[in-house]
Amino acid sequence: MMRIISALLIGVAALVPASAGATGPIRLSDDAPDSHVVVPGDTLWGISGKFIREPWRWPEVWRLNREQIHNPHLIYPGQIIVLDRSGPTLKFGKRIGQPGDRALYEKRFPQVYAASDQAAIQSIPVRAITPFLSEPLVVTEAEDAAAGIVVATQEGRVFTGPGDTIFATRLEPGVINWNIYRKAKPLAEPVTGEILGYEATYLGQARVTAEAGVLSPDVAYPSEVTRSAKERLPIPASLILTSSKHEVGKGERLLPAGRPELLSYVPHAPDTEVAGRVVSIYNGVAETGRYNVVSVSLGKRDGMEIGHVLALHRNRGETEYREDNVGPAQRFRLPEQRYGLVFVFRVFERISYALVMDSNGAVTIADSVRKP
Repeated sequence: MMRIISALLIGVAALVPASAGATGPIRLSDDAPDSHVVVPGDTLWGISGKFIREPWRWPEVWRLNREQIHNPHLIYPGQIIVLDRSGPTLKFGKRIGQPGDRALYEKRFPQVYAASDQAAIQSIPVRAITPFLSEPLVVTEAEDAAAGIVVATQEGRVFTGPGDTIFATRLEPGVINWNIYRKAKPLAEPVTGEILGYEATYLGQARVTAEAGVLSPDVAYPSEVTRSAKERLPIPASLILTSSKHEVGKGERLLPAGRPELLSYVPHAPDTEVAGRVVSIYNGVAETGRYNVVSVSLGKRDGMEIGHVLALHRNRGETEYREDNVGPAQRFRLPEQRYGLVFVFRVFERISYALVMDSNGAVTIADSVRKP
């Protein structure tokens, strides 16, 4: 689909305010080039990282007010990005002269042009987080207790797959699409042990084909002949499985699917100081690295929002020293070491999922996350 896009990256005068997370002057990379030609696969984070040391601050070097940016897909392959070192700022440019000549560029003015949504340069590698926008789920004990539940399967099958019918109760009337999940491990704060939520195994989606009801008192059903109208059994809702990652059986839970949030993915630091820890690494591995997903012990209750950038700090533990092996031992807590950045892309009440964007070393559980 074609759309008309105004090149807002030029001429937007308002800088991101200090309250949006600015942390001092922007510093250029040691080997910052004068320009960069956008190629497929580039991201705004990656392009900005060629020019500045803190690539997550790209809205500032583009002179964008993040409150006005709802879709950052404004850059396309073939465009030339030019660095103005006096700002520093990044702008579109047009080469003057032939390839091989000394790089000279002229400033491009605001214009309207057509471009394909499919070709847009993304702010972060969205492909790495797409599966997590609807799965996995983090649920509380209260949500799990109130969730819908599968009470029967088509023809009494032990497990079912796409196209099969399941029957469920406790479904909210009027909600058509449902996520199916199986509650899995609790997510605990690594130091205090506080349970922050339960990471549920996503099984698939189902669509309601018939709402729940009760047997009509005017019809004599064979199994109901001896029952009074007040004793007639309820009828569960009927659903058809529209997608399935795993087999679905009796006892699985359901929550409204809703629509994925429309995300701008504009990176920014939290407005206030925050401190949390890495709670888990998705898929249960002991450590991870760049472009992998972790959960952190900060959520909506802590002011987290989509787009927040957090700094990773290595927990180096404690040490004990006894001088000349005599006298009482002294204990020391070793200082934490900043070694990477994560980008928050999905937020629950007490926990968030974040993508590791930069990492000088492995990310491990219990490492700290703080405002960069």
